[in-house]
Amino acid sequence: MSEQIQNKPIRVRVFVDYWNVQLTLNEKETSRSGNPDSRIKIDWKNIGDLLAEKAAQIAKVEKNYSFDGVIIYGSHNPLNDKGKKFKKWMTTWLNRQPSVQVKCLERQAKNPPNCPSCHKPIEKCPACNEKMIGSVEKGVDTFIGTDMIRLAWENAYDIAVLASSDRDFVPAVEFLNSKGIKVIQAGFPPSGVNLATSCWASFDIFSLREKIIRKY
Repeated sequence: MSEQIQNKPIRVRVFVDYWNVQLTLNEKETSRSGNPDSRIKIDWKNIGDLLAEKAAQIAKVEKNYSFDGVIIYGSHNPLNDKGKKFKKWMTTWLNRQPSVQVKCLERQAKNPPNCPSCHKPIEKCPACNEKMIGSVEKGVDTFIGTDMIRLAWENAYDIAVLASSDRDFVPAVEFLNSKGIKVIQAGFPPSGVNLATSCWASFDIFSLREKIIRKY
């Protein structure tokens, strides 16, 4: 019985901040290539497995670990077709892939910008006369941090991989550290240094871009 416990695989769970990862990778690729329209087509179906494998190597448990799934957190604007299409892709395709779970929040309406001179809201574009309707992501970081703590409390993983550079995760990571839970950041150095230094370890996602690019 003791031998079975000793050989029990180290469970790795991956938490991905979708827009932080996608947009930061695009920015990094734009800086590298000089192409302002650069966009990395991420293999979202398999990214969790790839990040877990890298984290297991860093933690030196690559010969005795199990990938226990990835949760991908995104947000969509329910007021336009692009946002509706994104939600449908996340919830009806990505969420059905093996080991993948998604959580897609609605973006909140954002107030129109104010005129810098009179400070009145600019409700319509002066060029095309279209309404200045925008949205902002709210609550995704809180959702991720809460899930990381909840699943740790439920003893659902041994090592967490957090794919983001958002410093808002620092309190959650520090709490998990105090409970002996290893959190490994999959980030974008030198961005997100506050989060990286709070985690047990970190690695650069951009250096793995050739592996995470979608092949299909």
